[in-house]
Amino acid sequence: MEKQIISSSNFLFFSLALIIILSPVPNLASASLEEANSLLKWKASLQIPNNSFLSSWLPLPMNSGASVQCTSWFGVVCNAEGSIHRLNLSRSGLKGTLHRFSFSLLHNLTHLDLSVNNFFGPIPLEIQLLSKLVYLNISFNTFSGVIPREIGTLRQLTDLDLDKNNLTGSVPKEIGNMVSLKFLSISVNNLSGLIPSTLGNLTSLNTLFLFYNQLYGHIPNELGNLKSLTELALSLNQLSGSIPSSLANLSNLQRLFLGANTFSGSIPQGLGSLDLIKLELDDNQLSGKLPKDLCHGGMLQKLTVSGNQLTGPIPRGLLNCPSLIRVRFDRNQFSGNISNSFGFYPNLAYLDISYNHFHGELSKNWSKCKNLTVLNMGYNSISGCIPLEFGSATQLRKLNLSSNHFIGEIPKELGKMTSMLYMSLADNQLSGIIPPELGSLHDLLAIDLSSNRLNGSIPKSIDNWTYIYNLNLSNNMLSEKIPSEIGKLVQLTELDLSQNLLKEEIPSEVQSLQSLQKLNLSHNRLSGSIPDAIKSLPRGTDIDLSYNELSGPVPTNTNFVNVSIEGNPHLCGNFTGLKFCASQISKKKNDPFHHQLVLVIMLPLIGAILLGFFICGLIAYRKRKSHSSQKPLDKKSGDYFFITSFDGGVAHDDILKATNNFDEAYSIGTGGYGTVYKAEIQPNNVVAVKKLHSSSSQNVDHNGFLNEIRALTNIRHRNIVKLYGYCSHTRHSFLIYEYLEKGCIGSILRSDVLAKELDWLKRVNIVRAIANGLAYMHHDCSPPLIHRDISIGNILLDSDYEAHISDFGTSKLLKLDSSNWTAIAGTYGYIAPELAYTMVATEKCDVYSFGIVALEVIMGKHPGELPTLSADYLVLENVGDSRIPLPSPQAEKQVKLVLSLSRACLNSNPNGRPTMRQVSNLLMKDLL
Repeated sequence: MEKQIISSSNFLFFSLALIIILSPVPNLASASLEEANSLLKWKASLQIPNNSFLSSWLPLPMNSGASVQCTSWFGVVCNAEGSIHRLNLSRSGLKGTLHRFSFSLLHNLTHLDLSVNNFFGPIPLEIQLLSKLVYLNISFNTFSGVIPREIGTLRQLTDLDLDKNNLTGSVPKEIGNMVSLKFLSISVNNLSGLIPSTLGNLTSLNTLFLFYNQLYGHIPNELGNLKSLTELALSLNQLSGSIPSSLANLSNLQRLFLGANTFSGSIPQGLGSLDLIKLELDDNQLSGKLPKDLCHGGMLQKLTVSGNQLTGPIPRGLLNCPSLIRVRFDRNQFSGNISNSFGFYPNLAYLDISYNHFHGELSKNWSKCKNLTVLNMGYNSISGCIPLEFGSATQLRKLNLSSNHFIGEIPKELGKMTSMLYMSLADNQLSGIIPPELGSLHDLLAIDLSSNRLNGSIPKSIDNWTYIYNLNLSNNMLSEKIPSEIGKLVQLTELDLSQNLLKEEIPSEVQSLQSLQKLNLSHNRLSGSIPDAIKSLPRGTDIDLSYNELSGPVPTNTNFVNVSIEGNPHLCGNFTGLKFCASQISKKKNDPFHHQLVLVIMLPLIGAILLGFFICGLIAYRKRKSHSSQKPLDKKSGDYFFITSFDGGVAHDDILKATNNFDEAYSIGTGGYGTVYKAEIQPNNVVAVKKLHSSSSQNVDHNGFLNEIRALTNIRHRNIVKLYGYCSHTRHSFLIYEYLEKGCIGSILRSDVLAKELDWLKRVNIVRAIANGLAYMHHDCSPPLIHRDISIGNILLDSDYEAHISDFGTSKLLKLDSSNWTAIAGTYGYIAPELAYTMVATEKCDVYSFGIVALEVIMGKHPGELPTLSADYLVLENVGDSRIPLPSPQAEKQVKLVLSLSRACLNSNPNGRPTMRQVSNLLMKDLL
């Protein structure tokens, strides 16, 4: 019986095995093939750059093995079952949407990375079908629309990065359901509304970034529940109210960024108990005192509370905080004795306590901070002498002690500070001479010793300041003559020697100052005539020679449009308030023969001119009449066409034909004003055509744009893209540019493969070319041209990798008060900070944008939120693009110069930035 049972069992086992063997099984190869084909269909909808890695995505034969695409397709990884579960296409230069992305077929995806591309359009609701997703990164694209609430169903997601897009609407409260999240970043978008309190449910969260949006309201108290949080960044929003004390419960928090909001009230004292590494609360409306226990764990490196209404002394917890690297207390109401408020900081690189109420004397111990590169103590009530020991701080690059109560002489030991770039000792009570030893500061870019009691002569050693662009010695008691060595400071843009006792003649060597924009020699005792050297200064230079003892005739050339000369009783000439010179008086005497001669010459000449005008007008009228029937565009109807190299009507029709009426297939890029198309309008004659968005073309200033276009088409510089012409039509408006083969440098830098083709010398040459083009626009065009939108997207490369600035002046063609101007003109991340409150674009705004672009070229990516702009951080080892080998010693020298100039261009004070002429000259000098 037992054997029969066993036999029956065996029979059952074998029967089941046979059924399983004979039953149909899922075809893993065909299932994977279906996924692969869905990716191929999506790929077909995308714009892909040449030499893209996606060329490995080839159609598969029906009998293909399941692992073929998993081992040969770029960015694709399959799991053990042969199903695609990872897709990484980051930095691939792709452009398109997710409309044809098959979320349903790719439901086994666990990792999806599409970051740093050109994807646009909405985030589809079908994203919820990727239920196994653990990692999702679509940052640095141009996705728009709202974040779908359905994203909250992705319960297994640990990393969600939606940074740097154009997303609008609010932060969905459903994100609070994604309880597995560890990293959440939706920064640099256009989100508005409140921060949902449901985010307090994300107890596994380590990082929460919502900065640079338009979020408003209070910080929810529930965020205090995020006990695992190490980083919280809510800066650059419109958040208000007080900082909730519940944030003190975030026991693992290391970095807290709440700057540039409208928070009020006091800083919670409990924050001092956290082991913070970085704390940024700048530009709010906070009041009261700092937490007492800040730096109690000895880890605090960066503390920024500038631009608030904080009071009281510096807390004792900061007196012995050796970890500090960067500290900003400026623009508050702090007080206390400066001698006792700070300790010794071996790692400190940047300290700014300006615009406060500190008093007392300056400790000599500051010179022992061997990493200190920036020390700003201006606008306080600090007294006493400047310690001699400061001379040993040879690493200092910026020293600002202005607007205090310092007395005594300027220590000659300061001449040992050979790294110094910016020095201001203005508005104190310093006396004695200007030490000749300061001439040893060979790299000096700006120095301000104004409003003191300095006497003696201007030292001749200033001729060593070959890079200086701002020299202010005004409002002192300097005497003797202006030294001829002043002519060697050829980079000067501002020279102010006013309100002194300078005498004798203005030296002829000033004619060498061809970068000068402002010259103030007023309120001195200068004598003699106005030299011809002054006439040689650049047109438009602001010149003030008032209240001296100058004599003789005032030059009559156009350089003297912006000159002030009052208070010189011995000057003469055809100027308001001056008497005529003797020679002018004699010419005004009546001379009958002279009048007769004038009539004899002028009457026939006038008649000839009038006859010429009549004949020319008649010819033009007939020519216009004979061609009027051939004109494709009617000026009276508001349709214009102006082009320099082609017949207008023919070019218009050819462009429509060459682009198939602006078909998307011919698009090579999209910008803020429109879409760019590649058009071959004649054999071997390729141009780039930018078709303006309808909102832009409707706001073209028809009364002024022709003059603008004619000015722009006359620009001839090798580093500026040539503008051929412009069409404004009721259906469409477009600009016609020179076509450059390599395209936008931003696309190249985003590709790991293409970026490797840009070695260090090519990158330096790119920066040099951009500087040359901007210098031409700012200093060689009349009137000067301001670009307004210098960014990595507006720099194009030709076949030899030489850079050309594009889109120059485009913004000037649009009405600034029209509805399409809802924000500051320019590209986020490149806009000068002063534009936020002045709304006035100047050349110095372009300089700031250039600084960002130069850094981006060296780094291979946008600098973003750099830890610091200090010289000790901005070195090749920290910020250089790691995708290319280290440079040769010669190339390294040039790269270091670019980094140094970038720092100077990013000065928060526009007046502290160099001009593009100075930058260009320094880069060219390094080349030689």
